[in-house]
Amino acid sequence: MLRAVVIAGATAALVTALAAPSSAAARVGPPPPDRVVIDVMTVNGSGCPAGTAAVAVAPDNTAFTISYSDYLAQVGPGAKPTDFRKNCQLGLDIHVPQGFTYAISEADYRGFGSLASGATGLEKASYYFQGMSRTTSVTHTFAGPLSEDWQTTDVTDSASLVYAPCGAERILNVNTELRVYAGSSDPLTTNSFMAMDSTDGSVSTLYHFAWKQCPGS
Repeated sequence: MLRAVVIAGATAALVTALAAPSSAAARVGPPPPDRVVIDVMTVNGSGCPAGTAAVAVAPDNTAFTISYSDYLAQVGPGAKPTDFRKNCQLGLDIHVPQGFTYAISEADYRGFGSLASGATGLEKASYYFQGMSRTTSVTHTFAGPLSEDWQTTDVTDSASLVYAPCGAERILNVNTELRVYAGSSDPLTTNSFMAMDSTDGSVSTLYHFAWKQCPGS
């Protein structure tokens, strides 16, 4: 079961999340000592045009990050009718050392929001293994007036963790979406947007691994 947490004005929280281990991750086994490699197999969506999404694994194998450089949903002067919604679907092939398997125990999504009074924003995310039907989407909403960093955290209870099958290669699908609605604000004169990008490299989404050894290892 996923538990959702929303943090607005998250500048200090971003530093804390990157520096401290996840509480959910702390309940499971240690990560493998050998290197974890992630290959991006597919990239689709208006929020991640070619060349604008990058994946990196933490040196200690406890997490991986996805950074976007052109992920922004907006309404208002200059915005196209389709700009109110942006999405990104990534297919990740995560190569783990022999004898180990993983689940995603926690996911932190970050960005910047600028919403006029009366406007609303939405962030939605899910992740699931190829060929496995168990998928949970979590939606977070934001209300204007807002002009600050935002962060949402989705935590999976340890009893509900879904691990990749041992000894089998399964693509991890990571889906995200941003939406902005003008609401009672005037879209002809007022801009509102939600961004999940990192043009300066300081903002990225963070996925925490939960590790365990496969039977017989």
